[in-house]
Amino acid sequence: MKYSLIESRLFGSFRTRFWLEFFGNSVHFALANFLFEMVLRGSTYLRSPDPYVLLIGSLLQSYVLVRWQNTSRPRRFLGNLIGPLVYTVIEVSLEGMSFFDSTNHLAYWLFSIIIGLLQEIRLCLPRRFSPFFIVTESIFRTSILLAMYVLFETHSTYFHAQHLSLAGTFFSDESHRFIAFSLVSLGFVIGLANWTAERYLNLLKTTSNQLHKYSEWLLGKHLLEQSFINPSALSLVQSTRFILFMDIRGFTSWSEKQHPKNVADLLNKYYEFSELVLSQYGAIKFKLSADEVMAVFPSAELAVQAAIVLSKEIEPLLKRESIGAGIGVDGGLLVEGLFGSTGVRFYDVIGDTVNTAKRIEGAAQAGEILISDRIYNTVQDTVQIHSKKEIIVKGKKDPLLVYSIVKL
Repeated sequence: MKYSLIESRLFGSFRTRFWLEFFGNSVHFALANFLFEMVLRGSTYLRSPDPYVLLIGSLLQSYVLVRWQNTSRPRRFLGNLIGPLVYTVIEVSLEGMSFFDSTNHLAYWLFSIIIGLLQEIRLCLPRRFSPFFIVTESIFRTSILLAMYVLFETHSTYFHAQHLSLAGTFFSDESHRFIAFSLVSLGFVIGLANWTAERYLNLLKTTSNQLHKYSEWLLGKHLLEQSFINPSALSLVQSTRFILFMDIRGFTSWSEKQHPKNVADLLNKYYEFSELVLSQYGAIKFKLSADEVMAVFPSAELAVQAAIVLSKEIEPLLKRESIGAGIGVDGGLLVEGLFGSTGVRFYDVIGDTVNTAKRIEGAAQAGEILISDRIYNTVQDTVQIHSKKEIIVKGKKDPLLVYSIVKL
């Protein structure tokens, strides 16, 4: 799944999630095993392939788990077996079946299976069971150190010299009992901390998602993304933009005869069609107000293409109610950015271009698309026209030359 910039910040980029998976899960036993072997074998261990195979297995496991993370089946159990599987396959090919004589190798499989099962079961159960599984998993993670310490002690000179059994001697030592109890208690406390942090993180994500949605409603996806890339992008600036207005003809008289729910239903469908088309054709910003739609485009070509598709998509919806929409397009210099007071600000565009586009739209009949002369000069090679005419509009001394274009 490809995330936008804002989604990457909310949910984490692939790189961020990869390293979280690696350091938070996959590398734990590999690191404990590395330390265990280093103490037993010394620097010669670094000259063997073993530590590098452990690292490769952990990295591959993290990569696959993150790839599966946002699928319908995250497969945490299978994913957690990738590290030990890679380690086992490569080491057996190098050492043969003697690989399984080392208890720490079997411990790798045991802890991977247990942790994988805990994660898999947790995904299948309601969220209210999460605390138990988070704490239990954390206890098993700290128990990795305890297990490796036990294995290290069994390799010590004292244990071999005395021929003492593990069950009968290790936990009879007070220092060993202290370490075991401390590690299990630490796992319990870390588990509680992880559960608390996860609850808080989920709350932050939910809040961020809501704020993201509301901000996108107000600014639009393009502008919202730009504001994160360049905070000054919303400052008041003079730009060349292309404005599209669309308005339903006869809407007021039609709505007077309708139940308010019917009016709301029609407007919602009208907005849905509009948003889909305008987003598809790269509108920088669009605004929905009653039966009017206004959109800002970076180019005349996109504005005209959007107008054609928009008119064709909206026509069947409105025709059922014996009404239709007129569209007007113009372009030129305007001022865009955040307007408002200290407490309330909103993104808008102002200028003669905006007013002219609105006046042109007002002259369009139901189902008609009118474009200004300057728009036509830009797109004339890509459109066909029904006719051209001059219109008298409020606020303009001279008539405006407009073109009615064919909806191919």
